Amino acid sequence: MGTLTSCSFSIGAANFKFRSSFRSCTAREGIGLLGFRRLKNSCFLCGKRSKRGRLLVSDGDFGRFVCFSSDNEGHNEGDREDDSPKESNAVTATVSAEEVEERRGGEVDSEKTPPSISSRSSNLSPIGPAYNNFQVDSFKLMELLGPEKVDPSDVKLIKDKLFGYSTFWVTKEEAFGDLGEGILFLGNLRGKREEVFSKLQSQLIEVTGDKYNLFMVEEPNSEGPDPRGGPRVSFGLLRKEVSEPGPTTLWQYVIALLLFLLTIGSSVELGIASQINRLPPEVVKYFTDPNAVEPPDMELLVPFVDSALPLAYGVLGVLLFHEVGHFLAAFPKKVKLSIPYFIPNITLGSFGAITQFKSIIPDRSTQVDVSLAGPFAGAALSFSMFAVGLLLSSNPDAAGDLVQVPSMLFQGSLLLGLISRATLGYAAMHASTVAIHPLVIAGWCGLTTTAFNMLPVGCLDGGRAIQGAFGKGALVGFGLTTYTLLGLGVLGGPLSLPWGLYVLICQRSPEKPCLNDVTEVGTWRKAAVTLAVFLVVLTLLPVWDELAEELGIGLVTTF
Repeated sequence: MGTLTSCSFSIGAANFKFRSSFRSCTAREGIGLLGFRRLKNSCFLCGKRSKRGRLLVSDGDFGRFVCFSSDNEGHNEGDREDDSPKESNAVTATVSAEEVEERRGGEVDSEKTPPSISSRSSNLSPIGPAYNNFQVDSFKLMELLGPEKVDPSDVKLIKDKLFGYSTFWVTKEEAFGDLGEGILFLGNLRGKREEVFSKLQSQLIEVTGDKYNLFMVEEPNSEGPDPRGGPRVSFGLLRKEVSEPGPTTLWQYVIALLLFLLTIGSSVELGIASQINRLPPEVVKYFTDPNAVEPPDMELLVPFVDSALPLAYGVLGVLLFHEVGHFLAAFPKKVKLSIPYFIPNITLGSFGAITQFKSIIPDRSTQVDVSLAGPFAGAALSFSMFAVGLLLSSNPDAAGDLVQVPSMLFQGSLLLGLISRATLGYAAMHASTVAIHPLVIAGWCGLTTTAFNMLPVGCLDGGRAIQGAFGKGALVGFGLTTYTLLGLGVLGGPLSLPWGLYVLICQRSPEKPCLNDVTEVGTWRKAAVTLAVFLVVLTLLPVWDELAEELGIGLVTTF
């Protein structure tokens, strides 16, 4: 008879054991169930032979394995302390010695048997060897269930083939990515960063194929700028399936359609609400009196739907222009965008839409261009409707198309209130109600929605533009300031709280870095972003009472 050894470990209620004719090991640390095959192979690869010629297993990559061997008399090499056996259900897997020698681990057939167990090694019985219960190592489980990491063999190949004296001399490697699934190469740049990055990208495809994405980012915790000028750079490597956004699913299409239908309904509701001076008294009382309990007959609103459609078309037109602007700017850059997810709102018709990048942005200039294109397109159409509506409001021939709105509404925006005051005059604005064309309402709502989306926070259009123009560090400062102003109600008035909650829930995270996240944008792009943020503040800043009284915007009785 030869020497009998075994390897065993347990996960939760399931216990796994390996038996061969010449060695055994007991797992002291746990791994996830998905790492079963990897542990099985490594158990027979990490061993070393004892003085008697028996193969003992030492520490491996998956934990500490204390191993022992036993001859046919039951004597063990290693642990000698025996405990009383216990009964338990286990999943037993047997591997023959030939498979171990020829294949270093083979396929394991499972069968349920009640083995005799002990807390430490004991004389082996025909039923099976001893094993130890242990808890699953959470870090190993996260590693196994987390995103696919970079292949170490590819890392060595990339270091040998891509980097060097003429491109980038690697001095250190660190984890890269949200969960450390990538590799960050730190070192010294040996040429112009844009030329080196372009060369490395082309060589990466030649060496590894279409398998990885290479990022050029600022070196973390850098002690100083690069001697060639600008920040020191590093190169991050991520697998494409990890770094690139996933495709749009069927459920996302369904959700986008439902949100669009709800946005149509909220836009029509805004058009009906704009005719408040024409609505039946019982309907007006229900929506304005907080003590009203019984709802009126909603069929009374049906005759007002037709007259509400032009305003609804205007609100929807601004939303569509906004999204078309994004797509027109992204198409030449080969940047893919998701379908828009419109956010309905009964006050403005809509809070805009969430549009995601479905591909990695190549550089920061592209990020700024795509981010600004949508708000600029929507603002252009909104301001056109707002200006035309003001001109029609002052035309006596269009009196039949005008609607009466409270003059206090014009105190909601410093910029738009001043423009309205300059166009309509003191007498028209210094009254309890103001007669305006529905286009004014559509343009006002469109400009307000565009301004909200251009706030420099998170992954809103304004946040993406700030991040691309001035970097992620600047976005943090702008974001904290924006949240503070929204929380205090300084920007947006009564809409500041719901908008702030919407951003915190849906769009608080900054955009992911570009492939080239180092090269700065031109001066004119920075100027355009700065001007846009300035106009946003003027649009969302309410008219304070002193100025409103002086200009005659509404009837201000208190200060």
